[in-house]
Amino acid sequence: MFQYTLDIFSESAPAPASTLDPVSVPFFEPDLARYDHILVAFSGGKDSIAMVLDLIERGVDPEKIELWHHDIDGREDAGNFMDWPVTADYCRKFAAAFNLRIYFSWRIGGFRRELLKDNAMIAPVAFETPDGLKVAGGERGKIATRRRWPALTPDLRVRWCSGSLKVDVMSIAINNQERFRGKRVLVMTGERASESANRAKYLPFENHRCNAPGQRVNRTVHVWRSVHAWSDEEVWAIIQRFGVVAHPCYHLGWGRASCAGCIYGSPSQWASLRVAAPEMFGVISGMEGELGHTIQRDETVTQRADRGRAYDMDAETIRVAMSRTYDGPIRVAPADWRLPKGAYGENAGPC
Repeated sequence: MFQYTLDIFSESAPAPASTLDPVSVPFFEPDLARYDHILVAFSGGKDSIAMVLDLIERGVDPEKIELWHHDIDGREDAGNFMDWPVTADYCRKFAAAFNLRIYFSWRIGGFRRELLKDNAMIAPVAFETPDGLKVAGGERGKIATRRRWPALTPDLRVRWCSGSLKVDVMSIAINNQERFRGKRVLVMTGERASESANRAKYLPFENHRCNAPGQRVNRTVHVWRSVHAWSDEEVWAIIQRFGVVAHPCYHLGWGRASCAGCIYGSPSQWASLRVAAPEMFGVISGMEGELGHTIQRDETVTQRADRGRAYDMDAETIRVAMSRTYDGPIRVAPADWRLPKGAYGENAGPC
């Protein structure tokens, strides 16, 4: 349970008790006008897009909104290891289309460095700010060896791809920017209850781990999962209203815009990746052999792909998805918008 002051909630919401009751939390909405910064964890997937569009529909001051994208593979690797090559530029073009600021952050060395960590500390984090690129973290902690793929579990201590490459990255970037001192900051993340039994238990609104009221930094940071109760239909409806062209992976047939080589990938998704990006698939498969450890407990990605059936993918969409430059439209007229073939496809996402 967390303690809150009453003035963070909108006047139309029921007055909360001094300690938030998880049962009543879904009825609360924070008063967005009372925050100095609204940081949207922006993956480029449908849920993060829906969060941004919802803010725009609510009339939130765009000067308060910042899109934060975490580069899973980092910037030091010459080629993508796990993520879609086009994702970063798609996010950049989306931000430009809506005249919003976007900042990128990453664990130095990305997924590959963390996977291969051997008798070393975790890498520092690089993050963009209004004043330029900064680096923090990675100077304290245990020297350890990983050399194992993330576990398929809700526990982010061992499903380290989410914990180390996303959650911790954002926290370090918040904690190491003076501009947030003495400010009210709202972090928005796109987990939805319908995605999994575990995510259904998430509180739609709670303290962020960076919250520090009354401490030396005097920083207030909350988390709002604004689309937590939304259905897939509601998510796609707002995307259609704005005519936003979804990330290319949805048009290939994927139901989620996570990593191309997501550890939760279904047999058909691995079969599709083998067709769309044979080199990437081969690197991941080869890494399983090098480590003597497979992503799935009881089979290799090759065996998993063999059990699946590749999606019906066109060559041009594959080209766009595997390019580092997104050269397609971000917005079209709503009348010309089309639902991606993967919109209601396999979720194959985190617990």
